[in-house]
Amino acid sequence: MSLTITAQPLTASAFASFGDVLEAAGEPDKIINQGLCGRFHDRARMDFGPGGRAGISVFQAELRDLPLTLDMVERHPEGSQAFLPLDREPFLVIVAEDEDGKPGTPRAFVTAPGQGVNYMRNCWHGVLTPVAGNGLFAVVDRIGDTPNLEEFWFETPFRVTLP
Repeated sequence: MSLTITAQPLTASAFASFGDVLEAAGEPDKIINQGLCGRFHDRARMDFGPGGRAGISVFQAELRDLPLTLDMVERHPEGSQAFLPLDREPFLVIVAEDEDGKPGTPRAFVTAPGQGVNYMRNCWHGVLTPVAGNGLFAVVDRIGDTPNLEEFWFETPFRVTLP
């Protein structure tokens, strides 16, 4: 048996306690490059912890079928982690509040074209879950010598669907 979670559209206000929605929304903060480019400035609260530095990696993830069986979430105690899709296709974003060192009931969001996310340090989240497109992402996260991954496996998996 599994519990069902229906993914909601990703919005900055619904996601604020987990991290940042990365998108070119509203008016640009600055116009640069001879007036030909809008800069949406400083959209993520990046955190690389003591002894860490920013790294940019490229992830190639396999597309997932829906409904998704969610049996594990992870978090990164040493730093934040941002995911920027390299196409304009949706992906699932799964997060959970921390409840005494363990994840609470997960919440699921589906991105709109052009949205990425930044998970704050210690935010429980699902693994990279593209549901369309090429599965290619730029990832900005902490590079360092200390462990930065904790996994939690649910006794009863969740079933994640779209509306």
